Amino acid sequence: MRARTLILFAVALILAGGTAVLVRSFLAEKNVEAEAKALAKPAAMQKSVLVARGAIARGQILKPQDLSWQAWPEGEINKNYIQSGTRTPDSFAGWVARDPIAAGDPISDAKIVSPGSRGFLAAVLRPGMRAISVPVTATSGISGFVFPGDQVDILITHQLPAVGGNGGELEHKASETVLHDVRVIGVDQKLDSKNGEALVAHTATLEVTPKQSEIIAVAAEMGKLSLSLRSLAPSPTENSTADAAAGDNQGTFTLDSEVSQLLRRPPETKGGLTITVLRGSGRAG
Repeated sequence: MRARTLILFAVALILAGGTAVLVRSFLAEKNVEAEAKALAKPAAMQKSVLVARGAIARGQILKPQDLSWQAWPEGEINKNYIQSGTRTPDSFAGWVARDPIAAGDPISDAKIVSPGSRGFLAAVLRPGMRAISVPVTATSGISGFVFPGDQVDILITHQLPAVGGNGGELEHKASETVLHDVRVIGVDQKLDSKNGEALVAHTATLEVTPKQSEIIAVAAEMGKLSLSLRSLAPSPTENSTADAAAGDNQGTFTLDSEVSQLLRRPPETKGGLTITVLRGSGRAG
């Protein structure tokens, strides 16, 4: 009887141990399945919003490279944020920041203003500056490659009055740079939606000082104006921005006789009069 009891007790222990192993294995499999499901569960839905690639100053004219797309949790997207699929960074070229925007901050319509909208000039013009528009053509406007935010020089091509007083002198033409380093704040260029070709602008709006606006107004009546696009890298040999802001118009000039060897250089004058030198019976002018 004692031996039988011991055998039954041993069998019970074996069964209990086996049951414990099976239960532990079952629970381990359940934990693995739960972890696998948790890992396989998709992350919170995200969308991309338009943000500032770097710090943007107040009054800065935007270019496509100033903006970029950034993933944003869907639950934290403000209705005023610009989401991907609605507009592209290129569509904001020429817009102006109303206030400073930190790098990585979302862009919204309340932070920027489009050209032609009310408040555009007030946002883009620096204190003390003025806005003036000049007519441009395919050649004078650099074939549509001048955009808001670019810096340009302003050239005038006009006719010089004939000198000499004997009727034998021809009128000459000359071109000269009247203003340096002027900021373009608006161009009426549009994109042809049919074939993607750029339509050349008819006017360009420039940011100038009051004195520079007077110079441009007079120059427009004197002859043909042209824009010369400046490099982003400053050159120490060119007039400084400070000179341009002061209305310095002591730029270079080119006469038509320097372009064509068939034209005779006009005689030098002093005080608007031709200087004639008499030597005996000879005469030099």
